Amino acid sequence: MTQKAETNIVVSGEQVTAVVLAGGLGTRLRTVVADRPKVLAQVSGRPFIEYILDQVISAEVKQAVLCVGYLAEQIEEQLGSKYKALQLSYSREKALLGTAGALRFALQQVKTEYLMVMNGDSYCECDFSEFLRFHFSMQSRASMLLTKVGDTRRYGRVLVGERGEISAFEEKGINDGEGWINAGTYLIHRDLIKEIPLGRTISLEREIFPNWIGKSFFGFCMPQGKFIDIGTPQSYEQAQDMFEGEAKDNSALIEG
Repeated sequence: MTQKAETNIVVSGEQVTAVVLAGGLGTRLRTVVADRPKVLAQVSGRPFIEYILDQVISAEVKQAVLCVGYLAEQIEEQLGSKYKALQLSYSREKALLGTAGALRFALQQVKTEYLMVMNGDSYCECDFSEFLRFHFSMQSRASMLLTKVGDTRRYGRVLVGERGEISAFEEKGINDGEGWINAGTYLIHRDLIKEIPLGRTISLEREIFPNWIGKSFFGFCMPQGKFIDIGTPQSYEQAQDMFEGEAKDNSALIEG
C-alpha cells in the first residue's frame, strides 16, 4: 500500500514539537556499548541520536524535548540546548515510566497541539513532510509510521485497512513473513496524550496503542524506506553498515 497526502494541505513544522524517547536502559546492547546510553552509541562515527535529530530538522520542526533517564547527564552534556537549528530541552525521569509514561511526563514542556514522537533507538527513512501532510489530511488524532519488512516475527505486525486505518496489532513471534511493522515514529494530538495517566509506568505499544484502534488512528505506510533499530548487538552492527554506506554515497555525490 502506498499512500499520498493531499497536496493542498499546508503544514508548518512550527505546529509540531518533537519528543524523542531516549531514557531506556539498553540492557541487550551493553555487551558492545557499556559506557553510555543507547542513543549515544557511535554509528558510523556519530552518536545514533544525531540521525534522529536530522530527521526532525528535515521536517522543519524547531523544538525537541528529549525524554531521558538512564545516564541522562551524558546526553545533556553531549547535545546541550541546541543541535544545529533545533532547540533542545530535557524531560528527566526520576524513575522509569515506560514509553507512554515518559511521553505523558514530557507533555508539560510542550506548547504545540501536535507532537512527533520518536523512539531514540530506531531509524526509518521517510519523507517526514509527507508524513505530516498525511496526518493532517486524514484529520487523524494519531498516526504511526509503518515500514514493511520481510519477516515480522521480531517486531510484531500492524494490520491496516484500505485507507490506512489501524485495525489490529499482532504480538511478536506469532506470524513470520512479510508485513507492516511499527517504525517507532508517531504524530499525536496533545489531547490524546493528556488522557494517559500521569506518574505511572505505562507502555505505548502494549497498553495505549491497542486502545486507540477505531479512534482516528492511522498508519502511514513506507514500503521502501530503510529501517534499523540498534536494540541488539546484531542490529547495531547492521546499523554501522547501513550508515557507512550512506556516508560513502554522500561523499561520492560531493566529489562528483
